[in-house]
Parts: sequence; C-alpha cells; structure tokens
Amino acid sequence: MTLRFGTDGVRGVANAELTPELVLALGRAAARVLDAARVGRVVTGRDTRRSGPLLESALAAGFAAEGIDVDLLGVVPTPTVAWVAATDGLPGAVISASHNPFADNGVKLFGAGGAKLSDSDEERLEAELDRILKGEEPEAPVPTGAKVGQIRPAEGLVSRWGDALLGSLDGRRLDGLQVVIDCANGAASRHAASLLTRLGADVEVIHDQPDGRNINDGCGSTHPDDLRAAVVAAGADAGLAFDGDADRVLAVDDTGTLLDGDQMIAMLAIDRHERGALADDTVVVTVYSNIGLRLAMAERGIGVVETQVGDRYVLEALERGGWPLGGEQSGHIIFRDLATTGDGILTGIQLLDLLVRSGRPLSELAATTMTRYPQVLRNVRIAGRAGAVVSAISEEVDRVERELGERGRVLVRASGTEPVVRVMVEAETSASAEAAVDELVAAVEAAASRSGTTAP
Repeated sequence: MTLRFGTDGVRGVANAELTPELVLALGRAAARVLDAARVGRVVTGRDTRRSGPLLESALAAGFAAEGIDVDLLGVVPTPTVAWVAATDGLPGAVISASHNPFADNGVKLFGAGGAKLSDSDEERLEAELDRILKGEEPEAPVPTGAKVGQIRPAEGLVSRWGDALLGSLDGRRLDGLQVVIDCANGAASRHAASLLTRLGADVEVIHDQPDGRNINDGCGSTHPDDLRAAVVAAGADAGLAFDGDADRVLAVDDTGTLLDGDQMIAMLAIDRHERGALADDTVVVTVYSNIGLRLAMAERGIGVVETQVGDRYVLEALERGGWPLGGEQSGHIIFRDLATTGDGILTGIQLLDLLVRSGRPLSELAATTMTRYPQVLRNVRIAGRAGAVVSAISEEVDRVERELGERGRVLVRASGTEPVVRVMVEAETSASAEAAVDELVAAVEAAASRSGTTAP
C-alpha cells in the first residue's frame, strides 16, 4: 500500500491505512524531496489525537534516518509549524487530520519557507515514496554514526509564533471584549485562550480538555451549537470555533448566529480596503465562495480572484498577484503579509480587532457587509470516471445558469479525493436553489447510468 496526496496532505485511519511503516517511509521521502538535506533540520508538530505520538515518532524517525535533525514542537496548531518553517527557512510537517474524527490521522508537509507543497512537489514525493516502498536503493549511502539526525523537543520556538500573532495588532488591544472560544479539544486548547487573554480579552473557553479521543467530537467548527449557546448565555461579544488543528475558524456573533469564512473575508476585506491596506483592492477565494461575497465586493470596487478548492491554491494566487487576503468558506483565511497558511487564532485576533475598532456589534457588522445567498450542495456517488459525467451534462449546467441569471450560480465538479460529483447551486431563494439542484442531480444520475458508472 502507498499514499496519495489530497487537497491537504495525506489522511487515513491511523495504524490501518496510515501505518507507522508508511509514515516512516514518507519521512525518508520528504527528507530527499523537500531539500531538507541542504538545511539539515525540519520542524514538526501534531494535534491531540491518540495516534499522534505514534505517527510523529515514525515520521521523525524517517527524517532522522536521512540525516535530518528534527525539532519537535509537540501539540501545536498547524500554522505554528508553518510559521517556524517560514521564519527559520525550514521544511515542516504536521501530524493531523484536521476536522476528521479521532481515529483518522494525516500528514501535512511544508516546503522550506513554510508554504504547502505544489502539485509537482507532491508528484515527486509520491514517486520517491513508491521507490522506497519497493525497496529500491537510494542514490546516496544512508547516514550512519554521527551523521544520523537528532530528534529533540523544541518548545521554545512556539512562544515566538505567539508573540508574532500578538504583534500583528501593532500595539492595539482587545480590552473589554468578552469572547467565548471552542477549541474542539484540539491543538488550540493549549494556546488560544492565553493569547487572547494577553491581548486583554475576557475569555471563556469550552471544549479544551483533549483526551486523545474527543477531538472534534460534537464541538469545534464542525459542530458549533455549543458555542452558539455559550455566547448567548454569557452575553458575549463574539465566539470563535476552531477545528482540530486550528488552521481555520468560524465566528459566532453576539446573537448566536454562525458566520462562515466568506462573511469574515468580506468584513476583513472591506476594512482593509477602507484603510488602504488591501493591495490592488483584490481578494482571493475558491469556487465554493458564496455569490453574496462576490456581489458585496463588486459593490465596493473590490476585485475577486477565484481558485480551485484548497487553501494552498489560494496562497499560490496570493503570491502570484502580491495580494494580502484570501481564503475559503470553511474558515481557512490567509493573511499573506502575516503568515504562509491559514491560522485560525490569527484570523480570530484580526476579526476581534476589527470589532473593537468599529465600535459596533458583530451582528451589525456582518449584516451590513454581505447578504449570504442560499447555497445547496449535494454529492452524487459515481462508480467510474466522475469527470466524464461532469462533461456529459455541460448543456444542462449552461441552461440552469441562464435560468438563474446574474444573481445565481452553479458549480458541478468532480471531487479530487473520492468518486463523487459535487453539485452546488446558489440562488436568491432556497426553493429555487433546491429545484435547480434536483434538476442537475437527475442529469448527473442519468449521464452516469448511460455510461455505466452509476455507483452500486
């Protein structure tokens, strides 16, 4: 068995699909492909899953076997590793399956400089991993003796990342702000509350007692109901819901209403636009971002650049254009001038800073920023080539788009990770969105049936 990269590293059931043997081989492959030998050092972190130490040890062993020293940060958010990698010019790796259940785990890799891997990097890494698993000899002799890499704890690096997050406010503070945070029993549990408290916020914390099995379990950004209730009960100004590795965040306003990544991007973009801090008045979003965001940006003269799904594609576009802000509806938001990847705690700090500076309730800010259009998404499982089915219904897609007009949107795409066609429609009313999705799902099923690719 081997590993293949998805939109955010590799994932699988720990110790079954994602075995220590595979992860050790991945560490060796990454050491060879990511230019780790030139630097001689790599930094790693993990979330709170029970399998984390097991797989972290395997990955570190793989690096060390290639002569690379490994700095272990321990339980930290994914963006902590990315920040250290960027600041010190190192490759980095995180053991995490993000918002997945605790039995899953994964490996996210960063190149030297803290950026996620490109498609070509991943292809080279997969090829090298295949060679290792086949038992092919490496090009150079394996290190022995004093050339074997050292594995060592390096917790002192984490405080530098925290100081950088606080420094992003240029001396401003959050004094007087009452905030509830949901740490998803994940990597934010050790860090988020202390950082917000240092900025002067009055912080109430829920789901910050990880036991190795409760990460994302009925909590965090995928299950925000507890946070919504806690914000209302406390009369708080805002709430923040992190995912398991804290690279993304969703917000809750003072009325208990959930705000997604699109709404946060819209508020942050308009704020930067008004302060002259949004280069070229442009933001970057993915194809799934709500049409309401696009309309809100157009009303204010802010351009929108669209990428495929995946925060690494957002970052690539930001780098190409020299733009500072972009992200995904899921809450992955990247401040390119402050970080190289999505950082949920940084995003929360930036949003709360906007809230303090505005002097307005978060509910009012959100309501006056954009109108979120009803969005309906359905997945249709396909036994064969999902891409061929998508191509086969292009005329039906064009027809539905014409019927919806400028205030509606259709997206039909093949999943990059599973045999599924994703059908998404946005419209001015839920009823019209549902009706359009019904039509397109029927078209997908019919096309799949004609080509013999209907899922069993």
